[in-house]
Amino acid sequence: MECRKLELTINSANDLRGVRRMFNMKVYAKVLIGGNQEMEKRTPVDKHGRTNPAWNYTMKYSISEQWLEHHGTMLVIKLYCKRKLGDRYIGEVHQSLKQLYDYASPLGGSAVVCFPVQMGCAESQGQLCFSYRFGEKVAIEKLMLAENIASFLMGCAESQGQLCFSYRFGEKVAIEKLMLAESIASFLVTGQGGAI
Repeated sequence: MECRKLELTINSANDLRGVRRMFNMKVYAKVLIGGNQEMEKRTPVDKHGRTNPAWNYTMKYSISEQWLEHHGTMLVIKLYCKRKLGDRYIGEVHQSLKQLYDYASPLGGSAVVCFPVQMGCAESQGQLCFSYRFGEKVAIEKLMLAENIASFLMGCAESQGQLCFSYRFGEKVAIEKLMLAESIASFLVTGQGGAI
């Protein structure tokens, strides 16, 4: 299975519909990809921009290559006003990942876009601007290995001492060599060797 990294930066919104009369609006964005609640991320709350919030907040995702092959997988960005008595919905932007990918591909895989904020089916007030960049296509196993090694190295930086190493994906090897390499990797990560 193949996937890509998606780096999404929620830049700003302007001229949003005012949903608070008594106090200043404090706006945040909630991002959802493909309706998957586990992938939901949020920007911090902008406390100063009122109806013109700015975040410049970057989120990183790993997305399936299949999501870029048809228009069914949507990027949904919902805007809310933070309130003590329950957050108030302002509006949202939704775009197909395929459409975003097709637009950015001739531009080197990245783009800056602005879309009108909608409330339900009707167009609301204001617009939302964000930038995004799609990474190169990689096999999921290679991506997981790279992320695990990066996570391991970040953990080492916080503990006492350091361990540095490099890796590269090579040619086919006999299964015994592969098992030996996996045992060494297991020992480095957990401190416990596997049976060889």
